[in-house]
Amino acid sequence: MKIAFDAKRAYCNFTGLGNHSRTTLDILTQYYPENEYLLYTPKIKQNDVTAHYRQHQRLQTIMPTGMVKGGLWRTFRLAGEAKKAKADVFHGLSNELPVGIHRNGVPSVVTIHDVAFKTFTEMYHWQDRQIYDMKWRYAVKHADRIIAISQCTKQDILRFYDVEEDKIDVVYQPVSPFYYERAEKMLSMGDEKMMQQLSEKSIAAFLKSSGAFLEMLQQKASEPFMLYVGSINSRKNLLGAVKALEMLPVSVRIPLLIVGGGREYKREVEQYVNEHGLQQWCIFLTNVSNDQLHELYCNARLFVYPSFYEGFGLPLVEARLSGCPVISSNVSSLPEAAGRHALLVDPNDTQVLSKAMDSLITDDKLHETMAVESMKEAMDTLHPQVLAAQLMNVYKHVSETTR
Repeated sequence: MKIAFDAKRAYCNFTGLGNHSRTTLDILTQYYPENEYLLYTPKIKQNDVTAHYRQHQRLQTIMPTGMVKGGLWRTFRLAGEAKKAKADVFHGLSNELPVGIHRNGVPSVVTIHDVAFKTFTEMYHWQDRQIYDMKWRYAVKHADRIIAISQCTKQDILRFYDVEEDKIDVVYQPVSPFYYERAEKMLSMGDEKMMQQLSEKSIAAFLKSSGAFLEMLQQKASEPFMLYVGSINSRKNLLGAVKALEMLPVSVRIPLLIVGGGREYKREVEQYVNEHGLQQWCIFLTNVSNDQLHELYCNARLFVYPSFYEGFGLPLVEARLSGCPVISSNVSSLPEAAGRHALLVDPNDTQVLSKAMDSLITDDKLHETMAVESMKEAMDTLHPQVLAAQLMNVYKHVSETTR
């Protein structure tokens, strides 16, 4: 099978949508190497990450060669390029399809990640909302199949767009391979040894393996810590986590390490931290490498993610695969990403969130059981081989039924 992709995000974006594009390519080339994979992109940001995909023997990268380049080529020429290449399927990995794809005879699939611009309108400029709505509407109307990254996203598509329900498949997102690799090693130890290792979590343990991170964290090097990872915006509700931490008795309270960037909302959180004397309890980290982030997950006492809305919530999966118990929200897609062994709370109720933190900080048995069982469940339901098979089933179905 010859599968064509809109690969702009894979080559130019190094956060959410880009990570999703790359991990999708990773699992397909690993488990279905017999296929041809065509990556169409108007440009490439040169670094070690993109070099891997350009040099990959299973991937062929195609860029514009004529007069039409950039976004115009991506929007108006990709449909013709896919037809010329005799692709069996075209997959728009990030909410979009090229104009005319429904007329060129190549079956198409689009992945819709979320419809946050309609549910959290205050976070988006009016002009951006109109553009996103136009792109999403075109894609879901003309795609032969739609992939939603969660049941929640599927329901949002049905809510905002005139789409038949049986046109939508739900396929969860994979995370980077090293999360699965370490989880497999941990699970092979057996529950007793695994629980013993999971109980030895502290910043000190993290520092032992982190090298250059020492100066950033040495002030709290002897204590366990909580972890938050994600963009710092109002939808993610970091301020709710900070307020919940503030409610903890000082005898129980442990630092919250915050990994992520932000603008106005981050300044709002920092202002609250400063005004309430929480500087020693809230530590903001920047320039964290993937390896360092993984070590943070592996050594955190708990992961807190009280978001109001997510398309899926990959940091929850990363935490689970790292043996880090999860506290998250009982709304949107969060229960799907967090699994059956997480503590789920109303993100508006900081008192209940604080009690959940208290439980995981003080109850070693609860901590260990949640860590082990959540990791097992994540490996069963979110393993890349499972997700790759689901993707291939979508491709085969659309190719066989629309020709």
